[in-house]
Amino acid sequence: HGIALVADVRSQPYSRRNPQFNRETLSGALAEMGIAYAFLGRELGARSEDPSCYLDGRVSFDLLARTSLFRQGLEIVEREARARRLALMCAEKDPLICHRAILICRQLASHGIDARHILEDGLIESHQDALTRLLKEHGIKDRELFRSREELVVEAYTRRGRQIAYREK
Repeated sequence: HGIALVADVRSQPYSRRNPQFNRETLSGALAEMGIAYAFLGRELGARSEDPSCYLDGRVSFDLLARTSLFRQGLEIVEREARARRLALMCAEKDPLICHRAILICRQLASHGIDARHILEDGLIESHQDALTRLLKEHGIKDRELFRSREELVVEAYTRRGRQIAYREK
């Protein structure tokens, strides 16, 4: 896909099951392929260390998106995306069950950046097609008489955000 930079947005960039995806190992393997690596989990990770981002013990993506740290991370992604082809990396295969689509790409779209998702089989899915799939998964119609598509998408984002948000232990 011509990726020049992998931006790792995992809060904890390590895996017991798949050590090849540990931060240092992955960074080295990507470098061998001529691909840069940047860790942005502190800024864009879904497990915020900021207590103001939690409601009832669960991260609120809306609150997290308003923090200065998140906005700084988003600015880095926007700047890098203008300079080279960038891939956001997290742990989930399906973008719709991951904060990179439900939180980060949502914010990028609001800034006019058209995200596309590399699916498990290597195919590309536009963010708009992913949103259509999200609506279907939540049983929300793509069009309604008294609500705009944007309002329907916000409802789907909110529902999915609640489902996948990190919970304090």
